[in-house]
Amino acid sequence: MTTDRDEQLQFEQLVQKIAPQSMLVRTWQLKGGMSAQMTALEIKHSDGKTSRMIVRRPGAESLKRQHVAQDEFKLLQMIQSLGLATQTPYHFDESGSIFSTPYLVIEYIEGKIEFAPSNLGDFILQFATQLTKIHRQPSSMLDEYFLSKHAHRFADTFYDKQLTANVDTWLDEEHICTTLDSVWPLPQRNTSVLLHGDFWPGNVLWRNEKLVAVIDWEDATVGDPLTDLAISRLDIAWIFSIDAMYSFTRHYQSQMNIDYTDLPYWDLYAALRFVRLASSNLAEWAAFFHPVDRHDITEQRIREHYRVFLNQAFDKLTPVQ
Repeated sequence: MTTDRDEQLQFEQLVQKIAPQSMLVRTWQLKGGMSAQMTALEIKHSDGKTSRMIVRRPGAESLKRQHVAQDEFKLLQMIQSLGLATQTPYHFDESGSIFSTPYLVIEYIEGKIEFAPSNLGDFILQFATQLTKIHRQPSSMLDEYFLSKHAHRFADTFYDKQLTANVDTWLDEEHICTTLDSVWPLPQRNTSVLLHGDFWPGNVLWRNEKLVAVIDWEDATVGDPLTDLAISRLDIAWIFSIDAMYSFTRHYQSQMNIDYTDLPYWDLYAALRFVRLASSNLAEWAAFFHPVDRHDITEQRIREHYRVFLNQAFDKLTPVQ
């Protein structure tokens, strides 16, 4: 078993590997990461200057994939080369020589995750604009072969005819699956674009009310932009409000001239994804927001906003041509 002292020595060894003649000043855990353990390092260099970095160690689910750290490192390199607001990747290691599991070292950006913005309207506008920037990346700039390897996590991982055991029937999983079964796979009417894969408020950093970085790109792939849009719409609906979701959608649509015909089906896909992730743990999801002064987010509130989102999707369905 690794003790705190053992881990401290490991971080000191890592610092010497990536910044020789530097000294580890302190470490601290970063909260909020669901797919990886993240530790911030403060380093003092030989010239007296200090810098900060993040050690990101993928979680057990991510580690089921081969070369997870290498793939994430390559993704960040690719995304940063496009000029998007993200963290610089510095180093990755799968050898097990320092930590027993793969890890990567990335830039520490001063900022915070915001779940209670003072100006929700401006927050939503910046959030939508950033998503359009991601989706406007020309396919010629992307390594589509590499990104396509990750596409199965969008479809196969969440879209499964097998109903979730002991799922909350109120989430209407069976109805969603039956509806999607009749049209799956959906025809792609839009040109494939870069997809973040999990573009929600918990993966965006803010400083002085300005969006400064999009984080956690491990689910990035290429595909129909409606995939990202639907996921974001649902998360905004239950975290903020249905009105905020509609505002976000209007801002996005005003900047992206694409075909929105099948958005209601992608909304259902986003709802199914939510069911597969949340299952019967809605109370735990609500409790996640209490330390950030969002005690108004309760299990009942999530249910109510989810239901409104689901109903509007079903109401807008049209036959797939």
